[in-house]
Amino acid sequence: MELHGQNLIGNDVSADGQDTFHARNPSTDEPLHPAVTEATNAEIDRALEKAEDAFRIYRQKEAHQIAAFLERIGDEIVALGDALVERAGAETGLPAARITGERGRTVGQLKLFAGLLRDGSWVEARIDTALPDREPVPKPDLRCMLIPRGPVAVFGASNFPLAFSVAGGDTASALAAGCSVVVKAHPAHPGTSELVGRAVIDAANACDMPPGVFSMVHGTSNRVGEQLVKHTLTQAVGFTGSLGGGLALFRLATSRPQPIPVYAEMGSTNPVFILPGAMAERGEAIAEGLTGSVTLGVGQFCTNPGLAIVIDNGHGNAFMDKLRALFQAAPTGTMLHAGILSAYNEGVEKLAAIDGVGLSALSEAEAAAIKTQARPCLLTASGQTFIEEPGLEEEVFGPSTLVVQCDSPGNMEAVAGSLEGHLTATVHGTGEDLETYGDLVRLLERKVGRLIFNGFPTGVDVCASMHHGGPYPATLDGHFTSVGTAAIRRFARPLAYQGFPQSALPAELRDENPRAIFRLVNSKFTQDPV
Repeated sequence: MELHGQNLIGNDVSADGQDTFHARNPSTDEPLHPAVTEATNAEIDRALEKAEDAFRIYRQKEAHQIAAFLERIGDEIVALGDALVERAGAETGLPAARITGERGRTVGQLKLFAGLLRDGSWVEARIDTALPDREPVPKPDLRCMLIPRGPVAVFGASNFPLAFSVAGGDTASALAAGCSVVVKAHPAHPGTSELVGRAVIDAANACDMPPGVFSMVHGTSNRVGEQLVKHTLTQAVGFTGSLGGGLALFRLATSRPQPIPVYAEMGSTNPVFILPGAMAERGEAIAEGLTGSVTLGVGQFCTNPGLAIVIDNGHGNAFMDKLRALFQAAPTGTMLHAGILSAYNEGVEKLAAIDGVGLSALSEAEAAAIKTQARPCLLTASGQTFIEEPGLEEEVFGPSTLVVQCDSPGNMEAVAGSLEGHLTATVHGTGEDLETYGDLVRLLERKVGRLIFNGFPTGVDVCASMHHGGPYPATLDGHFTSVGTAAIRRFARPLAYQGFPQSALPAELRDENPRAIFRLVNSKFTQDPV
């Protein structure tokens, strides 16, 4: 499939603007063709007008029709074959095996949402039947369920060119909820985005979905994203990226005459606490696992652990010796683009310059700037230094971690108490450790969205029970997840129907329960008719 570098406005391709840019291969620094045309304000307007027109039709589609659409998107993505893998690799520097695995995850989550729609219970139907004889006031018939919000703006992420991008989790969950979607493609991988965007549109046409149910625009300037968020037709925003980027979108969304929600995942340092029992039993094995988790994907996952908190004792010495050796031997790796590499190097230098922080180990492998390569880095600081220097908690996106060496259990708990919100926290311990450090675990429950025992945070399973979110600043609202089927709730809102006749109610709220979904009827969960 030949790329054209144009914007996808519903079924139309459009390149009205004069500003263009090229993706670059981070492994060679060579520009990739074709030139990509940045969307104009008029093109963004058209995309959202089409999205609004499409939404009025799409929201009335039956669940099995939308499910078939999602599955067809997955089929169309698979049908792109090697062309998608090769282009994504060229634009990101990621190996073919990683791209292939991510494609499988992308297709898998589309199918997962299709299954959720066919089941139907996700709408959280609640029914309280009328009590006309109730005194002193009769009780009306009330029925409530989740309905789609409207057109959604989705921002593609840089570090997952498929799974968190054009047809990734935000788009899949928004479409599953019954919303139309306008995607801002990430400028680091516009060719990959175009291939997937065209696959989505082909699926929409094959499934008789309204034109405009999906559009995609390009842009390197803030203007494109700003207009998407500020446009009166946009009803919600999905974003994965930096804290600064997420907050900028949040401010735009809340300054509108009609504020809208922004569901932003903005990063995390994912602290790993290593308790004394586990350190004594298997400290060196934990060091190996930690190194692998820190350096996985050149540290470019939102769940790479950027903090490890230990108690500085005799067992900790062997752990640190092993960790230093592993980081010194760790290979360099190509990062997604030059901007990420620059930010990583600056971040490490900033941390290392803080009084009380030591540069404990640096990969001995050579890093070639022309290949956008980063060197894994290990830093250390005392528990007290960490508490006194809030900047040490800031995410450095890349293959580095800071080991916080505490002088007592109380100091470790004080470090945990000083933490802000994170996506994850990990505890390595024994059964006895969990009893001794129960207060620490209870404290961490208030700080994160996922708490891991004797594992590592990298690896986010896509399933119903996954919660990929956390208290601010990990996300803007820790109630919601961007991974797993619960992500659909971001793009739906509750609507209560009072006193409506059966014929005018959605099928999910009718007495006979034609879809046989689970409902809360007069305070009891049931699949039975009313």
